[in-house]
Amino acid sequence: MSVHWIRGEGYFANSYVFGSVLVDAGVSPVALKPFRDDIDTIILTHCHYDHIARVKEISHLCEAKVCIHKDDAGGLVDETPSLALMFGERSPGIVPDRMLSDGDIIKDLLVIHTPGHTPGGICLYNKEEKFLISGDTVFSDGGYGRFDFPGGNADKLKASIKRLSSLDVKALYPGHGDPMSSGGSENIGMALSMIEMSSY
Repeated sequence: MSVHWIRGEGYFANSYVFGSVLVDAGVSPVALKPFRDDIDTIILTHCHYDHIARVKEISHLCEAKVCIHKDDAGGLVDETPSLALMFGERSPGIVPDRMLSDGDIIKDLLVIHTPGHTPGGICLYNKEEKFLISGDTVFSDGGYGRFDFPGGNADKLKASIKRLSSLDVKALYPGHGDPMSSGGSENIGMALSMIEMSSY
C-alpha cells in the first residue's frame, strides 16, 4: 500500500494518505477530494496550527474520527499550545475521538511518542514497508523541529531522535519539505548528529 503525499501550501504542513488514514490536516479539503470516500481516520502528529487548521472541516467531509496524542489534545481548543494566534487564527475547537499513546497501532501504523517539538508529538512507523511519517520531529534534509515554542524541550527532542535512529527507515515523510523514498535511517542519523553537536 502506497503513501500519497499532499503537499502543504505556504506555511501549512504536508498531509499524507495511507489507506483509510489521513495524517495531519493543514491542507485544503479540496485537495482531499480523490480520497474523500476512503478516509475514515485522521491522525494528527502534533497540535500546531499548520498541522490541524482544517481538521474540523475534513473530519466532517470524510466522516472521519480524529486522533491525537493525549499530551497535545489541548491544542485543539487552546490557542497557546496550537500557536494559532501566531497565524492570526483560532484553534479548531474540537474534541478528539481518540487519545493516542506510545505503542498504539492504527491501521498498520505504530504510534511512536516523540516529544520535544511539542509535548505530545508523534511519528508513525510502518515496519513492513519501512517508512516513517515524522511530523516536525525530523525533516528530509537532516534537520529537526524547533524546540523554542511553548511546550518544546531540546533534551526531549534529542532523546526522541535518538529513539528514531534505532528504526530501519527507508522512506521518510516529513511535515514540511519533500519526502524521500530512500535513505531515511541515514537522514535521521544526520539529524541526531546535528542536535548532539548543537549547544541549543
